[in-house]
Amino acid sequence: MVEGIVLGHKISNMGLEVDPAKIDVVSKLPPPSNVKPLRSFLGYVEFYRRFIKGFSQIAKPLSSVLVAPDWSQPFELMCDASDVVVGDMPGQKKDKVTDPIYYAIKTLNEAEENYTTIEKELLAIVFAIEKFRSYIVGSKVTIHSDHSAIRYLMAKKDAKSWLIR
Repeated sequence: MVEGIVLGHKISNMGLEVDPAKIDVVSKLPPPSNVKPLRSFLGYVEFYRRFIKGFSQIAKPLSSVLVAPDWSQPFELMCDASDVVVGDMPGQKKDKVTDPIYYAIKTLNEAEENYTTIEKELLAIVFAIEKFRSYIVGSKVTIHSDHSAIRYLMAKKDAKSWLIR
């Protein structure tokens, strides 16, 4: 009885199987916490889909998080800031519900932590525009922020130029 491991598969007289070491690796992976690790995980297990009964049904709920952008539709950027992080999510409306495309956060450095609330909220918007530039360039974009002072600032004619920039 001769057997060997080739490209993550165990080949023996019994046929083709998944390498037990690979199963061990997958079982020890931490649960994905955002879209990027989820994509990596799905790509990894996709390689072994022929060994997983009902793989499509199992993976479908996970895949729905990874909605591809529809380049013909406008984008929405949800932006928010706290004392220590800014968070952003680009999405697109589909049937009155915004489907997320990606999630991003940025931890504020020491200087940014000293910003006023409005400066942090504006930083969240700038971060979103820079981070998702490749998604939104040439598209209509609606920016959502929970900070009402930004709306006031946009309407104010004599606002400080460095804030408007």
